Amino acid sequence: MNHRLLLFLLALLGATFHLSAQNIRVLSFNIHHGNPPSEKETVVNLDTIAQIIKKSGADLVGLQEIDVNIGRSYNENQAKKLAELTGMHYIFSKGINYENGEYGTAILSKQPIERIEKHFLPSPVESEQRSLSIIEVSIHNKKLLFANTHLDLRDKNKIAQAKFINNHFKDEKLPVILVGDLNAKPNDPAIKELSKIFTKSNIKNGYTFPQDKPNTEIDYIMINSISQPKFFNHRILEEKYASDHRPLYVEIEIK
Repeated sequence: MNHRLLLFLLALLGATFHLSAQNIRVLSFNIHHGNPPSEKETVVNLDTIAQIIKKSGADLVGLQEIDVNIGRSYNENQAKKLAELTGMHYIFSKGINYENGEYGTAILSKQPIERIEKHFLPSPVESEQRSLSIIEVSIHNKKLLFANTHLDLRDKNKIAQAKFINNHFKDEKLPVILVGDLNAKPNDPAIKELSKIFTKSNIKNGYTFPQDKPNTEIDYIMINSISQPKFFNHRILEEKYASDHRPLYVEIEIK
């Protein structure tokens, strides 16, 4: 092979690897408080959840259906425990009080968390309280916001909650990655509302629920459109045991 051509190909390979290494790796996972659907309700398996997270290599993880100090999950602080098992930083965001503990969402980050916001989302129709949690982090020398939520089942509430999220981020100049179990299909009004300022990663048959034979897309990874994102390696992880949802993984390149 021509020496110059060989050098060119090696340089191109190195550049491609560099670009790939700079992508932000994101995971969203509704963990069903660590209770595998095929097991009894008394079984809680956080070790499997942690293994999935570690194997994914995600920089940022949004988790839904997290227990903190609740009897059914043996009074464990699941957010803290998963952070310990994965070696990541964490925050917990309460949705509701449950029994003598709290139930909500969590964020894990490989990088130190620089700032935290937590907001309760509106519910025009009486329902379970939902929250939006936000962290500020720096990854690959890029400062960004990472937000996690679990929207309500009721359409009126979902739409109001999507509008709240849009209003909160509409003037944000930093990249904003939004993940979560949105309890809405791609053509539902809540997703159309969020699409006014967010671009979602998308693949054909991106089904995450139910875990055994997924046929519904309700889990999402999005980023505000002003970031001019490119999505790579969007995949539903082949995981049928750990939860009633499958984990969603995406890599994002931010301009």
